[in-house]
Amino acid sequence: MEHVAAEIVIPGFEADGVELDAVHTTVAALYVDPHGVYANLPGVEVWDEARDARTYAGPWPVVAHPPCARWSRWAGFTEAVFRLTKGEDGGCFASALEAVRTWGGVIEHPAYSEAWDAYGLPEPTVYEGWTGGICGGWSAYVEQGRYGHKAKKATWLYAYGVDPPILRWGHTPDQLHEWKVSWHGRSKGGPELTKRERSATPVEFRDVLIGIAMLAGAGG
Repeated sequence: MEHVAAEIVIPGFEADGVELDAVHTTVAALYVDPHGVYANLPGVEVWDEARDARTYAGPWPVVAHPPCARWSRWAGFTEAVFRLTKGEDGGCFASALEAVRTWGGVIEHPAYSEAWDAYGLPEPTVYEGWTGGICGGWSAYVEQGRYGHKAKKATWLYAYGVDPPILRWGHTPDQLHEWKVSWHGRSKGGPELTKRERSATPVEFRDVLIGIAMLAGAGG
């Protein structure tokens, strides 16, 4: 069955004057919940666990949310206590990185993900702006709380094949956030988020990620 590309309109997306409402492209959303915020969107192909996003072979630019449990700041602890090997994610991050570098797009992971060091990606050096690497990609620190998440949810992005756009920059100390949370979304003295709430991507942030992939699909 042929997939028909559709127009995706993203109001307020700042991308050096590029008008995304004039861009027509399909985006592949990898490693996402088939019933989550990417489901049933025009122009978005959902690749979930059942479809095995590791097998994605193009041709659309991607938004990738590879599993993060083996790469987070807790990965060393879980390895020592539960013998769950740090970085052993079944090849998910490696395939996401290959897809982004082949087709363009963006990867989303928790801030300070050890995948950046393992794969030689440029670690964000500032809280406002993008950090470029010799690989040709760009990394950035951004907080999903600035896009509607209950928690701060500090995040690292890796974009490739695109001139990276302006985001809602800034850094919020944990103690100043309404929800007292750590980098992985758990409570530290405040109300606790459910697992689904912690992992959820706000709709507004989803639209930003789709916008970045669309720019890659439109030639940057």
